[in-house]
Amino acid sequence: MAQTEERIPHLEILPVTSLLEHEWHDDQRTDPLMVRIEKSGVWRNPPIVAPLLDGSQRYMVLDGANRIASLKKLNYPHALVQVVHPDDQGLKLYNWNHVIWGLGSSEFVADLEQLKDVYLVSGEDERPNLLKECGIAVIQVAHGELFSVCTLVEGLENRVEILNAIVDLYKHRASLDRTNEWSVVRLKAVYPDLCGLVIFPKFEVKDILVLTGQGSMLPTGITRFMVSPRVLHLNYPLEAMKADLPLEEKNAELQDFIHQRLAERSVRYYAEATYLFDE
Repeated sequence: MAQTEERIPHLEILPVTSLLEHEWHDDQRTDPLMVRIEKSGVWRNPPIVAPLLDGSQRYMVLDGANRIASLKKLNYPHALVQVVHPDDQGLKLYNWNHVIWGLGSSEFVADLEQLKDVYLVSGEDERPNLLKECGIAVIQVAHGELFSVCTLVEGLENRVEILNAIVDLYKHRASLDRTNEWSVVRLKAVYPDLCGLVIFPKFEVKDILVLTGQGSMLPTGITRFMVSPRVLHLNYPLEAMKADLPLEEKNAELQDFIHQRLAERSVRYYAEATYLFDE
Protein backbone atom coordinates (compact mmCIF):
# COMPACT_ATOMS: atom_id res chain seq x y z
CA MET A 1 0.00 0.00 0.00
CA ALA A 2 2.93 2.35 0.62
CA GLN A 3 3.88 2.27 -3.06
CA THR A 4 0.28 3.06 -3.99
CA GLU A 5 0.24 6.05 -1.62
CA GLU A 6 3.38 7.43 -3.27
CA ARG A 7 1.54 7.54 -6.61
CA ILE A 8 -1.55 9.31 -5.27
CA PRO A 9 -1.65 12.95 -6.46
CA HIS A 10 -1.25 15.57 -3.75
CA LEU A 11 -4.64 16.35 -2.19
CA GLU A 12 -5.01 19.18 0.31
CA ILE A 13 -7.69 21.29 1.95
CA LEU A 14 -6.97 24.99 1.52
CA PRO A 15 -8.72 28.27 2.40
CA VAL A 16 -11.03 29.31 -0.43
CA THR A 17 -9.69 32.87 -0.09
CA SER A 18 -6.28 31.62 -1.23
CA LEU A 19 -7.65 30.19 -4.50
CA LEU A 20 -7.57 32.66 -7.39
CA GLU A 21 -9.23 32.38 -10.77
CA HIS A 22 -7.05 33.04 -13.81
CA GLU A 23 -9.83 33.73 -16.31
CA TRP A 24 -13.32 35.16 -16.21
CA HIS A 25 -15.97 32.50 -15.76
CA ASP A 26 -19.66 32.29 -16.60
CA ASP A 27 -21.63 33.42 -13.53
CA GLN A 28 -24.78 31.87 -15.00
CA ARG A 29 -23.33 28.41 -14.33
CA THR A 30 -22.65 29.05 -10.66
CA ASP A 31 -26.18 29.01 -9.18
CA PRO A 32 -27.25 25.67 -10.74
CA LEU A 33 -23.91 24.16 -9.73
CA MET A 34 -24.39 25.32 -6.13
CA VAL A 35 -27.68 23.42 -6.00
CA ARG A 36 -26.12 20.24 -7.42
CA ILE A 37 -23.19 20.38 -5.01
CA GLU A 38 -25.38 20.80 -1.94
CA LYS A 39 -27.83 18.14 -3.11
CA SER A 40 -25.07 15.58 -3.71
CA GLY A 41 -23.58 15.96 -0.23
CA VAL A 42 -20.12 15.10 -1.56
CA TRP A 43 -17.17 16.85 -3.19
CA ARG A 44 -16.85 14.62 -6.24
CA ASN A 45 -13.94 15.85 -8.39
CA PRO A 46 -11.33 18.06 -6.66
CA PRO A 47 -10.41 21.21 -8.60
CA ILE A 48 -6.77 21.48 -9.65
CA VAL A 49 -4.60 24.35 -8.43
CA ALA A 50 -0.97 25.43 -8.68
CA PRO A 51 0.92 27.66 -6.22
CA LEU A 52 1.80 31.16 -7.35
CA LEU A 53 5.50 31.89 -7.74
CA ASP A 54 5.53 34.87 -5.36
CA GLY A 55 5.61 32.92 -2.09
CA SER A 56 2.27 34.39 -1.03
CA GLN A 57 0.66 31.01 -0.20
CA ARG A 58 -1.92 31.70 -2.89
CA TYR A 59 -2.91 29.28 -5.64
CA MET A 60 -4.19 29.62 -9.18
CA VAL A 61 -7.18 27.48 -10.14
CA LEU A 62 -6.31 25.55 -13.31
CA ASP A 63 -9.51 23.54 -13.54
CA GLY A 64 -12.72 23.79 -11.54
CA ALA A 65 -13.17 27.56 -11.27
CA ASN A 66 -16.97 27.27 -11.24
CA ARG A 67 -16.82 24.74 -8.40
CA ILE A 68 -14.60 27.09 -6.37
CA ALA A 69 -16.90 30.04 -7.13
CA SER A 70 -19.84 27.95 -5.93
CA LEU A 71 -18.10 27.15 -2.64
CA LYS A 72 -17.35 30.82 -2.09
CA LYS A 73 -21.00 31.77 -2.63
CA LEU A 74 -22.04 28.98 -0.27
CA ASN A 75 -19.67 30.45 2.37
CA TYR A 76 -17.46 27.39 2.65
CA PRO A 77 -14.22 28.33 4.41
CA HIS A 78 -12.12 25.63 2.77
CA ALA A 79 -11.90 23.57 -0.41
CA LEU A 80 -10.37 20.19 -1.10
CA VAL A 81 -8.12 20.49 -4.14
CA GLN A 82 -5.43 18.64 -6.07
CA VAL A 83 -2.16 20.59 -6.01
CA VAL A 84 0.23 20.44 -8.95
CA HIS A 85 3.36 22.45 -9.73
CA PRO A 86 4.20 24.42 -12.89
CA ASP A 87 7.11 22.14 -13.77
CA ASP A 88 5.20 18.87 -13.27
CA GLN A 89 5.66 16.66 -16.32
CA GLY A 90 1.99 15.74 -16.28
CA LEU A 91 0.83 19.38 -16.58
CA LYS A 92 0.19 20.62 -20.12
CA LEU A 93 -1.36 23.89 -21.24
CA TYR A 94 -3.25 24.24 -24.51
CA ASN A 95 -5.57 26.96 -25.69
CA TRP A 96 -9.11 27.04 -26.98
CA ASN A 97 -10.31 29.23 -29.82
CA HIS A 98 -13.77 30.81 -29.94
CA VAL A 99 -16.34 30.12 -32.63
CA ILE A 100 -18.93 32.93 -32.72
CA TRP A 101 -22.40 32.88 -34.22
CA GLY A 102 -25.45 35.10 -34.13
CA LEU A 103 -23.49 38.29 -34.95
CA GLY A 104 -22.80 39.77 -38.37
CA SER A 105 -19.22 39.35 -39.57
CA SER A 106 -19.04 42.90 -40.95
CA GLU A 107 -20.37 44.31 -37.70
CA PHE A 108 -17.80 42.35 -35.70
CA VAL A 109 -14.90 43.53 -37.87
CA ALA A 110 -16.13 47.13 -37.68
CA ASP A 111 -16.24 46.89 -33.88
CA LEU A 112 -12.71 45.45 -33.83
CA GLU A 113 -11.47 48.42 -35.82
CA GLN A 114 -12.85 50.76 -33.17
CA LEU A 115 -10.92 49.17 -30.30
CA LYS A 116 -8.36 51.37 -28.60
CA ASP A 117 -4.69 50.67 -29.40
CA VAL A 118 -5.60 48.09 -32.04
CA TYR A 119 -5.34 47.95 -35.82
CA LEU A 120 -6.18 45.12 -38.21
CA VAL A 121 -4.08 43.75 -41.04
CA SER A 122 -6.05 41.80 -43.64
CA GLY A 123 -4.75 38.60 -45.17
CA GLU A 124 -2.22 37.66 -42.49
CA ASP A 125 -2.11 33.86 -42.29
CA GLU A 126 0.08 32.95 -39.35
CA ARG A 127 -0.29 31.54 -35.86
CA PRO A 128 -0.99 34.24 -33.27
CA ASN A 129 1.84 35.34 -31.01
CA LEU A 130 1.14 37.45 -27.93
CA LEU A 131 4.59 39.06 -28.02
CA LYS A 132 4.66 40.27 -31.64
CA GLU A 133 3.28 43.55 -32.92
CA CYS A 134 0.90 41.78 -35.30
CA GLY A 135 -0.98 38.62 -34.53
CA ILE A 136 -1.73 38.85 -30.82
CA ALA A 137 -4.95 37.25 -32.08
CA VAL A 138 -6.19 36.17 -35.51
CA ILE A 139 -9.77 36.60 -36.70
CA GLN A 140 -11.27 34.53 -39.50
CA VAL A 141 -14.74 35.61 -40.58
CA ALA A 142 -17.40 33.31 -42.00
CA HIS A 143 -16.47 33.79 -45.68
CA GLY A 144 -12.83 32.95 -44.90
CA GLU A 145 -11.02 36.31 -44.82
CA LEU A 146 -8.29 36.56 -42.18
CA PHE A 147 -7.44 39.56 -40.03
CA SER A 148 -4.42 39.83 -37.78
CA VAL A 149 -5.00 41.90 -34.63
CA CYS A 150 -2.02 44.21 -34.14
CA THR A 151 -0.92 46.62 -31.43
CA LEU A 152 2.02 48.76 -30.42
CA VAL A 153 1.11 48.42 -26.75
CA GLU A 154 3.80 46.66 -24.74
CA GLY A 155 3.59 44.56 -21.59
CA LEU A 156 1.94 41.19 -21.13
CA GLU A 157 -0.78 42.54 -18.82
CA ASN A 158 -1.73 45.29 -21.29
CA ARG A 159 -1.93 42.84 -24.17
CA VAL A 160 -4.15 40.54 -22.16
CA GLU A 161 -6.47 43.50 -21.63
CA ILE A 162 -6.72 43.81 -25.41
CA LEU A 163 -7.71 40.14 -25.65
CA ASN A 164 -10.38 40.80 -23.01
CA ALA A 165 -11.63 43.77 -25.02
CA ILE A 166 -11.96 41.57 -28.11
CA VAL A 167 -13.98 38.93 -26.26
CA ASP A 168 -16.13 41.64 -24.64
CA LEU A 169 -17.30 42.61 -28.13
CA TYR A 170 -19.22 39.36 -28.53
CA LYS A 171 -19.58 37.45 -25.28
CA HIS A 172 -22.87 39.18 -24.35
CA ARG A 173 -24.11 39.91 -27.89
CA ALA A 174 -23.59 36.58 -29.61
CA SER A 175 -23.20 32.90 -28.85
CA LEU A 176 -19.80 31.29 -28.53
CA ASP A 177 -18.31 27.85 -28.20
CA ARG A 178 -14.79 26.76 -27.40
CA THR A 179 -13.13 24.88 -30.23
CA ASN A 180 -9.75 23.54 -31.26
CA GLU A 181 -10.47 24.32 -34.90
CA TRP A 182 -8.15 26.72 -36.71
CA SER A 183 -10.34 27.29 -39.79
CA VAL A 184 -13.99 28.15 -40.40
CA VAL A 185 -14.23 25.58 -43.21
CA ARG A 186 -15.60 22.74 -41.06
CA LEU A 187 -17.56 25.12 -38.82
CA LYS A 188 -19.89 26.42 -41.53
CA ALA A 189 -21.95 23.23 -41.63
CA VAL A 190 -22.33 23.21 -37.84
CA TYR A 191 -23.10 26.91 -37.31
CA PRO A 192 -25.49 28.23 -40.02
CA ASP A 193 -25.40 31.74 -38.51
CA LEU A 194 -21.60 31.71 -38.24
CA CYS A 195 -19.86 35.01 -37.56
CA GLY A 196 -16.30 33.77 -37.43
CA LEU A 197 -13.45 32.29 -35.46
CA VAL A 198 -11.18 34.02 -32.94
CA ILE A 199 -7.80 32.30 -32.73
CA PHE A 200 -5.89 32.98 -29.53
CA PRO A 201 -2.15 32.90 -28.82
CA LYS A 202 -0.36 30.28 -26.78
CA PHE A 203 0.41 31.10 -23.14
CA GLU A 204 3.03 29.71 -20.80
CA VAL A 205 1.93 28.40 -17.40
CA LYS A 206 4.39 30.62 -15.53
CA ASP A 207 3.16 33.72 -17.38
CA ILE A 208 -0.43 33.00 -16.32
CA LEU A 209 0.71 32.48 -12.73
CA VAL A 210 2.33 35.92 -12.77
CA LEU A 211 -0.74 37.54 -14.33
CA THR A 212 -3.00 35.93 -11.74
CA GLY A 213 -0.82 37.18 -8.90
CA GLN A 214 -1.15 40.69 -10.33
CA GLY A 215 -4.93 40.42 -10.51
CA SER A 216 -5.00 40.25 -14.31
CA MET A 217 -7.50 37.73 -15.70
CA LEU A 218 -7.63 36.08 -19.12
CA PRO A 219 -10.80 36.05 -21.23
CA THR A 220 -13.31 33.34 -20.49
CA GLY A 221 -12.74 29.92 -22.01
CA ILE A 222 -9.34 30.19 -23.70
CA THR A 223 -7.12 28.02 -21.48
CA ARG A 224 -7.14 24.25 -21.49
CA PHE A 225 -5.07 22.61 -18.77
CA MET A 226 -4.43 18.89 -19.02
CA VAL A 227 -3.23 17.18 -15.82
CA SER A 228 -2.08 13.60 -15.47
CA PRO A 229 -2.61 11.87 -13.17
CA ARG A 230 -5.66 13.47 -11.64
CA VAL A 231 -8.13 12.48 -8.97
CA LEU A 232 -11.75 11.88 -9.96
CA HIS A 233 -14.79 10.56 -8.10
CA LEU A 234 -13.26 11.18 -4.68
CA ASN A 235 -16.72 11.78 -3.16
CA TYR A 236 -15.40 13.46 -0.03
CA PRO A 237 -18.15 14.45 2.47
CA LEU A 238 -19.12 18.10 2.18
CA GLU A 239 -19.80 18.30 5.90
CA ALA A 240 -16.15 17.48 6.60
CA MET A 241 -15.02 20.28 4.29
CA LYS A 242 -17.49 22.77 5.77
CA ALA A 243 -16.91 21.90 9.43
CA ASP A 244 -15.76 24.62 11.81
CA LEU A 245 -12.39 23.01 12.53
CA PRO A 246 -8.78 24.16 12.22
CA LEU A 247 -7.26 23.60 8.79
CA GLU A 248 -4.61 21.24 10.17
CA GLU A 249 -7.28 19.02 11.68
CA LYS A 250 -9.24 18.95 8.44
CA ASN A 251 -6.17 17.88 6.50
CA ALA A 252 -5.44 15.16 9.04
CA GLU A 253 -9.00 13.86 8.52
CA LEU A 254 -8.45 13.97 4.77
CA GLN A 255 -5.35 11.80 5.08
CA ASP A 256 -7.30 9.34 7.23
CA PHE A 257 -9.99 9.23 4.53
CA ILE A 258 -7.39 8.51 1.83
CA HIS A 259 -5.67 5.80 3.90
CA GLN A 260 -9.03 4.15 4.58
CA ARG A 261 -9.98 4.11 0.90
CA LEU A 262 -6.59 2.62 0.02
CA ALA A 263 -6.92 -0.02 2.72
CA GLU A 264 -10.35 -0.93 1.31
CA ARG A 265 -8.77 -1.21 -2.15
CA SER A 266 -11.38 1.19 -3.52
CA VAL A 267 -8.81 3.37 -5.32
CA ARG A 268 -8.02 2.47 -8.91
CA TYR A 269 -5.39 3.88 -11.21
CA TYR A 270 -6.09 3.93 -14.95
CA ALA A 271 -2.96 4.43 -17.05
CA GLU A 272 -4.88 4.39 -20.32
CA ALA A 273 -7.00 7.21 -21.74
CA THR A 274 -10.54 6.91 -20.39
CA TYR A 275 -13.95 8.16 -21.46
CA LEU A 276 -16.35 8.86 -18.58
CA PHE A 277 -20.04 8.89 -19.43
CA ASP A 278 -21.31 9.86 -15.97
CA GLU A 279 -19.80 13.37 -15.73
